[in-house]
Amino acid sequence: MAGHNKWSKIKRKKKKNDRQKSRIWGKLSREITVAAREGGGDPEYNPRLRTAIENAESEEMPSDTIERAIKRGTGELEGVDYEEYSYEGYGPGGAALYLECLTDNQNRTVQEIRNILEEYGGNLGQDGSVAWMFDRKGQIYLDGDRYTEEAAFEAALAAGAEDMSPLNGSYVITTATQDFHDVQESLKKQGISFDEARLEMVPDSTMDVDGDDAGRLLDLLEELEDHDDVQHVYSNFEIDGAETVSVDAS
Repeated sequence: MAGHNKWSKIKRKKKKNDRQKSRIWGKLSREITVAAREGGGDPEYNPRLRTAIENAESEEMPSDTIERAIKRGTGELEGVDYEEYSYEGYGPGGAALYLECLTDNQNRTVQEIRNILEEYGGNLGQDGSVAWMFDRKGQIYLDGDRYTEEAAFEAALAAGAEDMSPLNGSYVITTATQDFHDVQESLKKQGISFDEARLEMVPDSTMDVDGDDAGRLLDLLEELEDHDDVQHVYSNFEIDGAETVSVDAS
């Protein structure tokens, strides 16, 4: 794989306290609601919803919370009308940033994101300014304690995945977007379980960020990740030793 979403790797090491788990559930609930609104409330016929539910279950979200999120999406319950937006920009050291958001107030969200970026020495860019640096890929995460690298690779190969690579004690299987759900089903048939599966923006290549810029960039990404309207943060940076960084959002 040409590049890696380094922030996706680092943030997986964050310790999950109660406040953080509540925030994660909130983001997952929004995703479930929007998926149900766009494709219907039956996960058997709505792949996006099925993936959202599985990710919510992996985060131990209660089933009644998942059900309410689905019903808000199908209109059976009243709820906030979230819309999807993406924002592009640059962080310290020139690292590209691609943000996926769900919000009920675009003007508020874009202004708050602009303020956060500027606070840490970054800036908001125009549509298309960095999107060309990324490709959307399926990313399926396996528990490294449960499977050996050889077993993970063989399962990925048999499932028709593009790649498999180590990830902080885990393994990430990369798929083409159109093969994302087929690869998941193949893994399940092989008896392989996975922690989570997402369609993510993966950079074609990466750039080095070091010194003070590296610290500011990690702080910026942490604050963006904590913003209620930001669902996902993608970047193309490389920092020496970054894969071993532990970010505690307590």
